[in-house]
Amino acid sequence: MPAVNGTITWQVIKRVRRIRYRSIMAIPASQQLPVGDQLRDWRHRRRLSQEELACLVGISLRHMSFLETGRSAPSRAMLMRLSDRLDVPLRERNRMFTAAGFAPMYGERPLDDAGLAAARRTIELVLRGHEPFPALAVDRHWQMHAANRAVAPFLRGVARELLEPPINVLRLSLHPDGVAPRIVNLGQWRAHLLHRLRQQVESTGDAVLEELLRELQSYPAPDYDETPDPAAIAVPMQLRSEFGVLSFLSTTTVFGTPVEVTLSELTIESFFPADPRTARVMRTMSVVGRMLRFKVPRLK
Repeated sequence: MPAVNGTITWQVIKRVRRIRYRSIMAIPASQQLPVGDQLRDWRHRRRLSQEELACLVGISLRHMSFLETGRSAPSRAMLMRLSDRLDVPLRERNRMFTAAGFAPMYGERPLDDAGLAAARRTIELVLRGHEPFPALAVDRHWQMHAANRAVAPFLRGVARELLEPPINVLRLSLHPDGVAPRIVNLGQWRAHLLHRLRQQVESTGDAVLEELLRELQSYPAPDYDETPDPAAIAVPMQLRSEFGVLSFLSTTTVFGTPVEVTLSELTIESFFPADPRTARVMRTMSVVGRMLRFKVPRLK
């Protein structure tokens, strides 16, 4: 097993077994919802009335109703306006364009595609630049695609099967054979992650995320009072380690204006020390090479 001496590279990741998303073009037309039904579904998800959405895009209520019932066919430009106002993910916009009889608007390539080399270099730069603190890149289903060296030491004791690609970081965090036994405030951290996931499910309707949510909710968990602390600005992850309890706050970074489906679904989860002691420990680990010497199971 190779030592982790840099980010978990795209060259390694490209060799792992991936979850292949179904291509919009691969879905038979008979199985696609009519574009009007899709518009109605997204409008409901955004909790807008027909009148409110019509006002936002500058059309009549009658026209909006006709678009949803199929009595009027939307133009490509109208679909762009509606999907922008409804904040529809790029993958689902392609589905709407296809259902309306247009070619998909946004391209989708695997992360190891030569055309995404510049994006990969940028992400690797961000991950390395965050050391000696942990950071990782995940897709819309929380599958890990890359990580910096500071992530590796916290995988000690994790069941090997949870580290077999594709690695799902939410499963890794909350599974009883994963990181969960070492999370001091597991109830609080679990509630935080499940809340984020529920929001994603509600806003996207993604069936894979719905299944993941059901799985995570089935894991054993300690009792926890979910009443929020009004003085708290973030939920920390308190991790038990050989150096004592380390405390981190997490942030999420996304690309600002991607026009590529793959990049639009990629986020960088960065962990910052929540106290001076954690910062000192992480810097010390980096200086003495603890991160470099730690080995992770080979990504196959």
